[in-house]
Amino acid sequence: MKFRVLGCSGGIGGQEMRTSAFLVDDDVLIDGGTGVGALEYDALLRIDHIFVTHAHLDHIGFIPLLVDTVGNDRRSPITVYGTVETIRILRSHIFNWLVWPDFSAIPDRHRPFMRFQVLKVGETIALDGRKITALPALHTVPAAAYCLDSGDGQLIYTGDTTYCPALISAINRQPALRHLVIETAFSDAQHGLAVASRHLCPSLLARFLDALTCRPEVHISHLKPGHGERTMAEIGVSGGAFRPSMLRNEQVLTF
Repeated sequence: MKFRVLGCSGGIGGQEMRTSAFLVDDDVLIDGGTGVGALEYDALLRIDHIFVTHAHLDHIGFIPLLVDTVGNDRRSPITVYGTVETIRILRSHIFNWLVWPDFSAIPDRHRPFMRFQVLKVGETIALDGRKITALPALHTVPAAAYCLDSGDGQLIYTGDTTYCPALISAINRQPALRHLVIETAFSDAQHGLAVASRHLCPSLLARFLDALTCRPEVHISHLKPGHGERTMAEIGVSGGAFRPSMLRNEQVLTF
């Protein structure tokens, strides 16, 4: 499997600052932030599945535009996966005919452009030999992480989370984990903000990594614009044996 970074920033502020969106092979999207806008039309048309970690705008903002752009030219609906709470938020607050049309009912409910599928934490979706499993995460809204399994190796993307013992336990149970893509939104100078918003900062990340019994490559996502260099410098001091690296647009992780 190939995990291509379309966007991994915690905000905007230039062409390189695209929010969370990741393309798996050529047909699966993990989150749908502004990074989706980097794809050409033909690539958008090939996306059949979208797995949403949570319903914050920087992770879902371009999903409505994607469905609107390609829906009429597809032969089958795009399936949007998320926890029951995430799907409820998307239905109630985005695809509600007020903010955006309900594409699960366009052109009609028998032939929609989009369909929702509830995914419970711990549940696995099998897609042509690949497996995607929802894992627990802890954020200000209901959230999930995802484990991607090619059969030969695994990648875990945490989405947005703070220190989460249940997620750590789930990570430690993966037998072939090659990559861990984990957020660190704030520097330690903003520790209070990180705690209040249920994000990680370098000291919390260090505590998280210290609890791992596996040794994947660690890639840092969701750095806030203007603070990335400072945050990565602090991670370099506290990251220990893992030596986490900054995730970058168009980077491809293979596993």
